[in-house]
Amino acid sequence: MQKTTDKPIVIVFGVSGSGKSTIGQLLSQHLSVPFADADDYHPQKNIDKMASGQPLNDQDRESWLLDLAGLIDENKEKGLVLACSALKEKYRKILSSGDQKIHWVHLAGTKEVLTERLQQRKQHFFNPALLDSQLATLEKPKYGIEVNVEDSPEEIINTVLESMSSKKSEFGLIGLGVMGKSLTLNLANHGVEVLAYNRQAEGEEHIVPQFLSENSDKPNLRATNQLKEFISELEIPRKIMLMVNAGAAVDAVIEDLLPSLDPGDIIIDGGNSHYHDTKRRNDYLKEKGIHFVGCGVSGGEEGALKGPSMMPGGDKEAYEKIAPYLERIAARDKNDEGCCTYIGREGAGHFVKMVHNGIEYAEMQLIAETYAMLRTAGMPIDQMAELFEDWNQGDLKSYLLEITADLLTVKDGDEYLIDLIYDAAGQKGTGGWSTTAALDVGVPFSTISESVMARCLSAQKPLRIRASRLYGERPVIERDLQTLIPKIKQAYQSARVINHAIGFEMIKKTSEENNWGINLSQLARIWTNGCIIRSSLMEELVSSFKASPEEHMLLAPSFVDLLKGSRKELTEAVSEGLQMFLSLPVYAAALNYLNGFTNEQSSANIIQAQRDYFGAHTFQRKDKPLSKYFHSQWTNK
Repeated sequence: MQKTTDKPIVIVFGVSGSGKSTIGQLLSQHLSVPFADADDYHPQKNIDKMASGQPLNDQDRESWLLDLAGLIDENKEKGLVLACSALKEKYRKILSSGDQKIHWVHLAGTKEVLTERLQQRKQHFFNPALLDSQLATLEKPKYGIEVNVEDSPEEIINTVLESMSSKKSEFGLIGLGVMGKSLTLNLANHGVEVLAYNRQAEGEEHIVPQFLSENSDKPNLRATNQLKEFISELEIPRKIMLMVNAGAAVDAVIEDLLPSLDPGDIIIDGGNSHYHDTKRRNDYLKEKGIHFVGCGVSGGEEGALKGPSMMPGGDKEAYEKIAPYLERIAARDKNDEGCCTYIGREGAGHFVKMVHNGIEYAEMQLIAETYAMLRTAGMPIDQMAELFEDWNQGDLKSYLLEITADLLTVKDGDEYLIDLIYDAAGQKGTGGWSTTAALDVGVPFSTISESVMARCLSAQKPLRIRASRLYGERPVIERDLQTLIPKIKQAYQSARVINHAIGFEMIKKTSEENNWGINLSQLARIWTNGCIIRSSLMEELVSSFKASPEEHMLLAPSFVDLLKGSRKELTEAVSEGLQMFLSLPVYAAALNYLNGFTNEQSSANIIQAQRDYFGAHTFQRKDKPLSKYFHSQWTNK
């Protein structure tokens, strides 16, 4: 296994009077690395403010912390010991924003001991009266080394050096497939001591040596194909993320791990597991004292490497212990917050990932149907690529539209590659799972379920070839692209809003049924970057759900105005597409949902009468209390 050899970066932190400078200087001597005192980097205005007895605020500290982060980056090759208060987690995030591994040493003591030390300290700008504000500000981390300031300096140094020399990895990951490799590298690139494991099965013997060889420049990255070695080389409590195929493989790996795990260890399933399986595993492992987190991960290979959207659910206590790692490697939203948040109990994390994939299915199908309408109406591929790129600059901006504009430009020889691709869409099952889950809670899921059915129908390519020959070619109907394009653009915008509303309503209803407490605004926030369905619409949903968390999305004033203004165009676009003999399942489903959702009187009264006629299922009456049910003798024969 690869071992780290670089000089360490150590930050000794705590409130004033804890001995940061003394311990920091001793550590720098033992480690043979430079020492820096963060107090020496305060601007004069900060020094004057503290000397007058006024505590610093976040704005006062911002430029100071950024300067210190720069200092750390400058010394990442030769090492550094920095004495710095670093009282809040947000301050520590700024200091650790580079790609270096940081060893955190917290000097902790009682108020009485710290007060006595401050009173003995001479010629320092810090006013002892500020100790109370510092203790109130201190946010103790769940990582790093904590030592008691009442221990002797020698005892403290020995404790720190012993902890640093253990060389155990902070985080373990099992499975070096595409996503597993990318997440492992992401962790390593963010300074985490990460250890990867991949089984030494026939045909896979080369994976670990090759992975280490390709990444020999990362001293904090190790890998092994020996499971016992993997488990023994992890810090306790162990934090182990599984990136293996959903289903039986997850259960098999858990059983392999269990004999060597200790109570309090944490297993994180980062695959696309079914949320019912996640709940079962959570209950099973809880009985054995092992924490379990089901974590949805979205963003594909690139997202996993550069920053995915992460949806952890399950054990809240376990999440708090792994949050510093997941949030560090996640994508960043527009406010530079990690696209990662605790979703809810049991299988909530994997559930929202499943619905995310369902929304994704329908979004992809909408773009495909848009392509079909424009192509059938005579638009050349190169012009369509330019059109999609133009749409992607405004309100329709999304990752899926962006990549579609890109892929339409690719040629193989003289032909566009898109024209050479066999038109049978694949799927991994999450779309179908979400459709079944919607039926379980009785929530309309039309756009998403129709996108799944469209893939199923596309897979019947040989049958479709035979049918097309029997039914003949589609009629050629002339279309004015200048008129059609604006109509389709508005229809596409409307259908996307409806599709998102359907997906989020499914999440809300299921969360209520399971008492998960899913925060839709936070969920939308972590889907604004890193994931496949990131878009400008998702940005809008963050504030929309924050303003009205319990309301149906399509009742929000902004979406009411949008859909009222484009309903005619959505209807006409669907009509024209159907007249071209095109299959538009998601466009039509979106329109049908909108029509059904906005019609006060539906045709369900006929259905209730039919049910009562043949099965005596009873019905309610509009002119009677709804608590009462009736049965009628319908036939006069």
